[in-house]
Amino acid sequence: MAENSPIPIRERTRRLAQAELTTVAQDLFLAQGYEDTTVEQIAAAAGMSKRTFFRYFPSKDDLVIGKYDVFADRMADALDARPANEPVWESLRRVFDITLEYVEDDHQRARNEAMDEIVRSTPQLHARYLEKMQRVQELLIGRVATRLTNHDHVPSDPKPAAIVGAAFACMQAARQAWFASDRSEPFSSYVDDSMATLQLSSV
Repeated sequence: MAENSPIPIRERTRRLAQAELTTVAQDLFLAQGYEDTTVEQIAAAAGMSKRTFFRYFPSKDDLVIGKYDVFADRMADALDARPANEPVWESLRRVFDITLEYVEDDHQRARNEAMDEIVRSTPQLHARYLEKMQRVQELLIGRVATRLTNHDHVPSDPKPAAIVGAAFACMQAARQAWFASDRSEPFSSYVDDSMATLQLSSV
């Protein structure tokens, strides 16, 4: 997506419908289990037909995994929105701000942890989750490469992938440390400290 280009109305409408379906489906998954929840039940709970459901998601699995595509797009859009002259490391730190609501909000965190457990315990979902997480990083790697060189990413250049990989490692370290703490400090402070450890502010 071009920098600062608006999202078309049709696409915004599609994303809203997908978000509503996802919320409805998650409620059913948490209440009665993933395997015991059918597409028909999800569609009925959302007030639509099964045929309409398939306009937004090819399958039940895609509904669960689709949130990671939305997450990837949000992160890419957030990086696109950062000032072009801002250090890349600082831009990545600010991109991670969109994850704070998933961790610091008690209700959101409980829902996400429950859904993450469903993904981890369902082999086909976990395999696709790993693929989606790779896509998240690939989207950012291309953008970081452009920010650093004003050219598209050259696969033989390891620097963009190393920077993005390091940023995600810092995020994961911060998440693990925060969950192990008494949570008296905000998660954002842990992310700040973790990313400051590598001293890549000049990148």
